[in-house]
Amino acid sequence: MDLFSKKSYLGVDLGTSAIKMVELQNKGGRAVLVTYGYVEQSTDIIRASSVEMENKIVAIIKSIYHNSRMNSKRVIAALPSFSVFSSIISLPRMNKKDLAQAVKWEAKKFIPLPIEEMTLDWKIASSQFELKKKLKQKAVEEEKAASQEINHKNNSVNEAGDKQAFSFAGLFRKDKKETTELAQEKKEKGDNLKVLLTAAPKKIVERFIRIFKAADLELLSLETEAFALERSLVAGDPAPIMIIDIGAVSSDVTIIDNSIPILTRSIDVGGSAITKAVMTSLNVDLSRAEQFKRDIGFSVLGPSDLPDIIKSTLNPIINEVKYSLDIYLSQSKHNMSLEKIILTGGSAWLPELVSYLSKLLDVKVIIGDPWDKIVYPLELKPVLSELGPRFAVAVG
Repeated sequence: MDLFSKKSYLGVDLGTSAIKMVELQNKGGRAVLVTYGYVEQSTDIIRASSVEMENKIVAIIKSIYHNSRMNSKRVIAALPSFSVFSSIISLPRMNKKDLAQAVKWEAKKFIPLPIEEMTLDWKIASSQFELKKKLKQKAVEEEKAASQEINHKNNSVNEAGDKQAFSFAGLFRKDKKETTELAQEKKEKGDNLKVLLTAAPKKIVERFIRIFKAADLELLSLETEAFALERSLVAGDPAPIMIIDIGAVSSDVTIIDNSIPILTRSIDVGGSAITKAVMTSLNVDLSRAEQFKRDIGFSVLGPSDLPDIIKSTLNPIINEVKYSLDIYLSQSKHNMSLEKIILTGGSAWLPELVSYLSKLLDVKVIIGDPWDKIVYPLELKPVLSELGPRFAVAVG
């Protein structure tokens, strides 16, 4: 599949509370938005697997396709993280044919279902040395950019002074340190391979295939939400980054290291749980509770007990974030802390959630923007900015 051709493709996210679709086309190496659409509707394809649910989803897909005037029939969709098993496994270096058999054998050790009922996929993760090289290159590029900005602002400084203050020659000398690094690279190439193994139940994969076939669309690729989020929100950054995807019914915590999702954990708490907690505590109806949640969130304005209600509901997610971080740090060989946390999903826009998490976890927190590297009409920016976190999977 050539995603860099001039053909357009449909990214489809079959969420539990909404179905999102986006059509992107490659033009001159840039992804260009053709059109997009979504319908808010309870469509839990994984937990509710009836024929009626499948027909409902097919009807919604067709409706979005026609109402949004989509053209492409080629679909790339994502499996929910909670429906997929994934793990980093270590294997001796071997040829690809033997590696495929070894991966299948290792899969039996951690997958709780019969291997015959699973669809397996795997990817070789980069070595620690390759990661360090990427991080070093990133640091060099950032330092160059910073120095260029400083030089631009201080152009009155004499040329000799500039060269002395902002010299990068030391980073490129072939000294003893570089010799040590080359030796380390040679050593690591002889070590075991790190392989990212992913497994999904065949029944779920077949269900997705049936749905898109019934919708008269061609399913080209089916992958995990974690990889889709990496592409739309991380875009190849080698630094360790955590993504917190707060959906309607469940939330996913994913750690991306060297552009690979090395850890993903799911928990059955999401935006709907927050809304229900507000309903119960303030004795208001569903629509009013949803409005309170979106307008006030963690802000000190409004009902004084509302932020505490939301904090209490989010505690399981916070605990999962801390636990995931502990696992990552205990298993990490390069002892690197997170560079940042990216929030996505429908509840990412909760007022003051970014500052609350940043203070609580002592990490930079931002709201993800999947449209950042997408070309689209300027007049759509306000709408797409608001929809951004909800479309991260579809765009990726």
